[in-house]
Amino acid sequence: MPSFSVRNFGCRVNLAESFAWVEAFRGRGLRFEEVWRRSDVLVVNTCTLTGRADRDVRKFFRRIERDAPGAKIVVTGCLAERAPEEFVRRPGVALVLGNKEKDELVDRVMALLEAGPDRGRPAVRRSEPDRAKLFRARGWVKVQDGCDKRCAFCIIPSVRGPGASVAPEEVLARVAAAAGRGHREIVLAGIDLSSYGEDLEPRTTLAGLVRQVVDVPGLGRVRLSSLDPGRVDEELVALAAASGKICRHFHLSLQHASTRMLRSMGREGDPEGYRRVLAALSEAVPGAALGADVLVGFPGEEAGDFEELREFLESAPLAYFHVFSYSPRRGTPAAGRRRVPDGVKTERAALLRRLSAAKNLAFRRSFEGRTLGAVVINGGGGRRAGRAELLTDNFIKVESAAGPAPERELVRVRIVRAGERSTEGRIDV
Repeated sequence: MPSFSVRNFGCRVNLAESFAWVEAFRGRGLRFEEVWRRSDVLVVNTCTLTGRADRDVRKFFRRIERDAPGAKIVVTGCLAERAPEEFVRRPGVALVLGNKEKDELVDRVMALLEAGPDRGRPAVRRSEPDRAKLFRARGWVKVQDGCDKRCAFCIIPSVRGPGASVAPEEVLARVAAAAGRGHREIVLAGIDLSSYGEDLEPRTTLAGLVRQVVDVPGLGRVRLSSLDPGRVDEELVALAAASGKICRHFHLSLQHASTRMLRSMGREGDPEGYRRVLAALSEAVPGAALGADVLVGFPGEEAGDFEELREFLESAPLAYFHVFSYSPRRGTPAAGRRRVPDGVKTERAALLRRLSAAKNLAFRRSFEGRTLGAVVINGGGGRRAGRAELLTDNFIKVESAAGPAPERELVRVRIVRAGERSTEGRIDV
């Protein structure tokens, strides 16, 4: 039985794609290998959102060449779409597939395996299949791909293409399949998730889709990936408030809080609109973790612009924010503009990351002594012998003494102590 492994870089959509490939390969009789160095076929799903993402992918390929020189590698994803020639030359690479070819990936890999030794079929390493091994404890479902926006800093529309929604009936089938395999929490992912349904006939909305998803038999709860704050409407807020199956976790693509910078980035919306959305979610869904993506060091960002961003983040009801330093992407409108000095950019990013850590600590400490719903991410096996890892519905990662609940299961966990680096809890039995 040939083995396969998947190494994923980048966004939640990449993760949802990889999740689907793992299940498809298993359905074709291949064995999932947790340790990529031991796999016969290694699928690498790349990212090119930033220069750091590019470097991470290249660093991983150097590890492959050092630690698994005989591996047969299949490369796909956004960096493979943008620079396929870079991977064609690498030793061990059997296939390079662009984003538009991802739907063919499983068939192409199976054809590679069935073609015989003269086509580079990997040697089969005999071992007992372990069907208990999970690619992810949570189920991941891609519901939308591509983006019609043209933010000045972003390369993704050119490598992912225009926005395209998966038909509701197909989404429901994928959610039902994941729930049927025992995944109690399902994450819905999209490049521009908030635009879901705008390209479908008949036209629908993300709220309309979620309203159907929460009724799928066997579903425990559903979590939404990144949302555009300008498209978080009253219907979605009301649904999140009324349904007990929607995770109290909303991650928004803010990017900045200076009106001048938002316009320079080509972003819609304004800081006051952002405040209204955050206030509406905070009021309607008590205890919700509100997160954000923010971008520092965009060309032309002055000290005053940055201070507007810092003040906004400090006063907003955010539990955390992911801070990205601007990275020029060739082919984007901002690539040739005057850049903020690297030292200034690094200093600003560090300041915001410290602020995020402080706000997150305060958020987690506010739940000490309270019991929350959580999904078991790691039941205490492998390197975490005796320690379970859980994720609450409002996005608190909790460590606990290993309990009776298996991975994927929903449990109740009491928050005992929130420290700077971790949160301790106790699983209710």
